[in-house]
Amino acid sequence: MSDEFYIKRCLELAILGIGNVSPNPMVGCVIVLNDKIIGEGYHQQYGKAHAEPNAVKAVFDQYGDEAANLLKQATAYVSLEPCAHFGKTPPCADLFVKHQIKKVVIGNRDPFSSVDGKGIEKLKNAGIEVISGVLDDECRSLNRRFFTRIQQQRPYIILKWAETANGYFATKDGHQKWISGALAKRLAHQWRTEEDAILIGKQTAIMDNPQLTAREWPGKNPIRLVIDKSLQVPLSNHIFNAEAKTIIFNEIKTDVVDNIHYIQMEDMHFYLAQKIAFQLYLMDIQSVIIEGGANILNQFLSTNLWDEARIFTSSNSWTDGVPSPTINGNLKEQIQIGNDKLSIYINDINK
Repeated sequence: MSDEFYIKRCLELAILGIGNVSPNPMVGCVIVLNDKIIGEGYHQQYGKAHAEPNAVKAVFDQYGDEAANLLKQATAYVSLEPCAHFGKTPPCADLFVKHQIKKVVIGNRDPFSSVDGKGIEKLKNAGIEVISGVLDDECRSLNRRFFTRIQQQRPYIILKWAETANGYFATKDGHQKWISGALAKRLAHQWRTEEDAILIGKQTAIMDNPQLTAREWPGKNPIRLVIDKSLQVPLSNHIFNAEAKTIIFNEIKTDVVDNIHYIQMEDMHFYLAQKIAFQLYLMDIQSVIIEGGANILNQFLSTNLWDEARIFTSSNSWTDGVPSPTINGNLKEQIQIGNDKLSIYINDINK
């Protein structure tokens, strides 16, 4: 089998950690001997073992006393450069050196300054053959959230909204009127389990009274983020329940009340999108879905602070309403979700 085949398997394993390893990257590792996988693993949870020790452990679990000798003859495939520093766990590069792995094939170099080539250097200095850059684009795409946080000092930003067939986004009177169907809603809840946080503005919080949870899909709830400059959202609204951590960006106070965190910001009418993005970076929030309303979405669009847009278009039309935001980006794909069309755009300017 080719190097590409085994790196693809690493990616299949890595994605299993989505939503659970942030702000770490998703990583998969496969250990191969004589064209046979003898162990594999992935990074399952932040703070716990990385992909490489999980794969090595799998070899020992399967082969017992033979494992040490097998590893000396084996090739380890890993989707991201093994770490070279002590963090929550010991360096994975040292683990491969300890077991005298014969060869290591890597997808991406790790852009994090404590690693970035140092893991590869450790392996080579120990006499291990190293190949890197295999399926580089695919590996980078998988960890686009991680790369964005490290290289641009902000979270990966996903814009999401639904619009009617004739381009309306909300009712003129502000009352909630559902646009997309049940399948689209369930998919949106799956997305919530995959990202760190979800952001709305004050008007959406008041008029729609959303829960912002992933109740229709198994997995964790995202951190709820609300922009409420003057603290006008009623405390009886769903965002103040105990279902998830909630952060309220405002101009009045900084405080913590149970799971509700108030963060005071100055002059929120200036450079709001940039301030929010940097604040989330400081909080190690690696990805965020922005669900509106129109004002918040347009602020991120106008400042070009977005990476991906996911837009549901209904088959229904309205006679009037608030026009949808205008998106300028590269249309990556379109998928039919029940009666709705999902269009996914990528912001190539930020790449």
